[in-house]
Amino acid sequence: MKSRHQPVDVPAPSGGVTRRFMLGALAGSLAAPPALAQGGIRIRHDYGEIVLPAPPRRVVSIGYRTQDTLLALGINPVAVRHWFGDQPSSVWPWAQPYLSGPAPIVLSGEVSVESIAILEPDLIVGIGSGISHAEYATLSRVAPVLMHAPNQATFTPWDELVRVIGYALGKDGAAADLIGKTRQQFAGMRARNPGWAGRSAVAAYHFGGETGAFTRSDPRGHFLTELDFVVPASLDRLSDRRGFYARLSPEDLSPLDADLLVWISSEKIPGLADIPMRRFLRAYREGREVVTSPLVGAALSFGSVLSLPFALSALEADIAAAVDGNPATRVASAVQAGIAP
Repeated sequence: MKSRHQPVDVPAPSGGVTRRFMLGALAGSLAAPPALAQGGIRIRHDYGEIVLPAPPRRVVSIGYRTQDTLLALGINPVAVRHWFGDQPSSVWPWAQPYLSGPAPIVLSGEVSVESIAILEPDLIVGIGSGISHAEYATLSRVAPVLMHAPNQATFTPWDELVRVIGYALGKDGAAADLIGKTRQQFAGMRARNPGWAGRSAVAAYHFGGETGAFTRSDPRGHFLTELDFVVPASLDRLSDRRGFYARLSPEDLSPLDADLLVWISSEKIPGLADIPMRRFLRAYREGREVVTSPLVGAALSFGSVLSLPFALSALEADIAAAVDGNPATRVASAVQAGIAP
């Protein structure tokens, strides 16, 4: 079973690297509001509905970033889907402390029904997996498959993902606690930096000679809005049919000009210092740029209940230094990356 939705910022599991592969957001979406079923849990979603007679304990995660939510809720997945990077069990450092018991099996490249069936799961989390209706129907013969809600196939905010997966696991209380604690972390950062509210911000990328930005319909753009920044509406108008990123012309990078410009990457950004039109951006001239480390870039790409607190802690000082617009406080990350003016 081959996913039709490719990951971002990393080489494909096999074969060459494509631009679509590198820029795909792989963001899941929220299942419809769950309802109590007689003798179990019923959850409606875009492909149908599932009924769970009891809280599942053997869970396979085929969504590219749903393993974080399962681990945060105390469920060690039987298997997880590899997205990018070379992490043990495809679990990143912010989630590693939550692993318990046997290490999850890593599913990469094409995922066959047989490879999942042999694991005998009682729930398959498919939010953000990109599987088709036909693939869903086949997998449903193995176990209930939790999918996204109608019209929400490209992005699920982290809190909604926690809520619906928590309900499916019979862990409503734990889910509510997780959501509350993480919201408090965002609220604390906003309270410490009230001047951010209403300022413009852009999460940008540069890969393979192409420059662009992530919209608010992507975890990276959504992260900025949760800090009270405003992602320019112009990016939404420029976005492709998937709606989560906008390619820009090399001759016109003006959509990136904002009070805060965050360059996102899960690896070193080659050629960023050599982009000719970048030097004409106010963000460049005034030192309003932040360049994430590969690890922080990966955390923002995951956009999960576990990775976001990690990113918040890592980025607060850099964002504050960039937003003030004072060249004397240019961000250290930009200097280290060799892209500072």
